Amino acid sequence: MSDAKIIDWPAWLDSPPGRYVMAWEQAQFDHWVGDVFGYHALQLGLPELDALRENRMPYRGLVLPFRPQQRPAPAPVEVRAAAGCVHPHAHHARPVRDVLISRFDELPIATQSIDLAVLPHVLEFTENPHDILREVCRVLVPEGQIIITGFNNLSLWGAREQLARLSGKPFLPQPVDLIAFTRLKDWLKLLGFDLDRGRFGCYRPPMRREHWLARFSFLEAAGDRWWPIFGGVYGVRAVKRVRGMRLVGRVRKRILSLQPELKPVATPNTTHRDHPDS
Repeated sequence: MSDAKIIDWPAWLDSPPGRYVMAWEQAQFDHWVGDVFGYHALQLGLPELDALRENRMPYRGLVLPFRPQQRPAPAPVEVRAAAGCVHPHAHHARPVRDVLISRFDELPIATQSIDLAVLPHVLEFTENPHDILREVCRVLVPEGQIIITGFNNLSLWGAREQLARLSGKPFLPQPVDLIAFTRLKDWLKLLGFDLDRGRFGCYRPPMRREHWLARFSFLEAAGDRWWPIFGGVYGVRAVKRVRGMRLVGRVRKRILSLQPELKPVATPNTTHRDHPDS
């Protein structure tokens, strides 16, 4: 592999570091999406990675970014699974990924329709990550889950990317704007998400050559144990919480059957004939 400038995802994914990162992320997605249940799952971007392949929801959609020359989807619709839509050569009947072309910050999907949304390296390659997070929050059902992966700026990978930009030979796909893990957690918290789990990975140095990556394979176990926050990539899974109303204080119930019975009070019109002794 030469040191030529890598400028896009397809070229980077075909490189040794790209395959190394995608293998780690594929394993994490396979592990995290397997126990998320519901009806509708959605993946935004990075079609080279099948982040939902271990999920068993009836509908699994893929949203690709809208280009100016493409025609956007006409109107917001409720996501529905297509009956009998399976791979022709699949060993098990599983739905294919329906492809939708849309802006990530203006999804043509009804509010609270999605049970799971995965965003592999979406936020760091856009100019409006906050708008995309708000839009995903809108389409998620209460208690719906979101999974996000990104490059860790506090790592050797992030340091090399900063230095490589000065030399005009960036190491990561372009254009990338690394988002800190702590910053992402703050964004999710502001939107009402609770962090369910998070993990760092890819502790080998950012090398372009296959044999150099192989030589540092021992750092995987060591890094996960001794310096976990310095992995080259991170993954986050969070749950959308909808705060409900609750009663404050004790609730006192009046039970009428236990109230003393009241006797009629004599009125001025009561005569002597009305007295029981008369």
